[in-house]
Amino acid sequence: MHLRPPHGAPARLIALTAAAAALAGCGTTGASEEEAAPAEGYPVTVSECDREVTVDAPPERAVTLNQHATEVMLALGLEDRMVGTAYLDDAVLPEYEQAYEEVPVLADEYPSFEDLLAAEPDFAYAGYPGSAFDEAEGRGRDALEDAGMTTYGSLEQCADEVGVETSHQEIRNIGELFGVEDRAEELIAGIDERLAETDSRMEGTEPVDVLVVDNVDTTVFTSGGKGIGTDIIERAGGRNVFDDVDQVFSDVSIEQAADREPEAIVFYDYGSITVEEKIQAVKDDPLLSGTEAVREERFAVLPLSSAVVGVRIGDAVADVADQLHPGEDG
Repeated sequence: MHLRPPHGAPARLIALTAAAAALAGCGTTGASEEEAAPAEGYPVTVSECDREVTVDAPPERAVTLNQHATEVMLALGLEDRMVGTAYLDDAVLPEYEQAYEEVPVLADEYPSFEDLLAAEPDFAYAGYPGSAFDEAEGRGRDALEDAGMTTYGSLEQCADEVGVETSHQEIRNIGELFGVEDRAEELIAGIDERLAETDSRMEGTEPVDVLVVDNVDTTVFTSGGKGIGTDIIERAGGRNVFDDVDQVFSDVSIEQAADREPEAIVFYDYGSITVEEKIQAVKDDPLLSGTEAVREERFAVLPLSSAVVGVRIGDAVADVADQLHPGEDG
């Protein structure tokens, strides 16, 4: 856990304040009028929920907070513009491993404000802005922007319904901000091609009723209708049994989960509780064990990093389809 500087450390606070001031003024002190002018094609503004994010030039020193933000940057070939990354939920996709190794890891989870300042970033990109830009931890957006960083948070935080188009817009936004629009469109085209392949294979397949299990204890923490999990499941030949819940994630009672009579269960795999433990929990529960999903052990597993807005959605849909409908080609 990263703590704020103690009140009794004036020298350290003065040093941090000086670092923040230096960072905020980076590239402007002593610069000529020509150097200070916006880059060609800039400024660029994109919409991030109810905010507008503007950059006067392509960011050169970005930090990413959360895995899906990191993978968007790497998929766009922007590792040379990254000076730090933090907070993996699981392994980076194999195709990005080499690029990821070139980027400094600032912290296993979220870095402190001091650690962010030490990297001297000009851009901070968060996958979960609510926790990444936590004011109580000293990483509030105002503090970061006062220190010279433009901040951007994933569109997943505010979309009315999160799905493929949310991921596409996320990729486009980052592509525009960094001046790599062509790469963004090429990446989106590849995702769409993967989705079309699965859609063709699932044509004519009878959808199955799916319960998403993020965690199960005295309740079931599940994906609601506003989450990207619903779109993934529908494209993979299923129907989220809690698609009527107007939230991204929601706690429901075990009785409610069993009453929806799921024919299959998709388990989100991450964190300290293993997917094997989650599967055993539903098998041991007297109500859930009576559902067709558990009796038939019709289970699918999806890494949490594949169930968020990012670059994985094409493969996520194909993966879930393979598990829900093994051997079926439509």
